[in-house]
Amino acid sequence: MEQLEYLINPLSLSGIVFIILGIIMYKFPPKKINMFYGYRTDTSMKNQQTWDFAQKYSSKKMVFCGCIKLLLGIAIIAFNISNKNTIIISLIIIGGSVLYMLLKTEKALKNKFKKS
Repeated sequence: MEQLEYLINPLSLSGIVFIILGIIMYKFPPKKINMFYGYRTDTSMKNQQTWDFAQKYSSKKMVFCGCIKLLLGIAIIAFNISNKNTIIISLIIIGGSVLYMLLKTEKALKNKFKKS
C-alpha cells in the first residue's frame, strides 16, 4: 500500500484529470453559451462564435498541460523528491498550468476576434 501512495502524487493525478477532462471537453463541448459547463470568461461568452472557438482551444491546452503535469509527476517519482516538496512543487505547477491555459486562450481569442 505504501508503494501505491508513493506512485500517486498530486501532480500526476491532476495531470490525469486534466487529460481526461480536456478530451471530454474537446469531444463534447457545450453547444450553447451557459453558466455551468465550459471555458467561461467575458471574452469567450461574447457570442456563439467566440464561445465555440474558446471551448476547442482551451480543451487542447488542457490536454497539453495535463500531459506536462503527468510527465513532471513521473519525474518527481523518479527523483525521489520528499512529500513536503512534492506538494509545494505540485501546487506551483498546477497553478501555473491553469494560468497558462487562461492566458493562452484569452490571447488566442483576442487575436482571432480582433475588432475591426
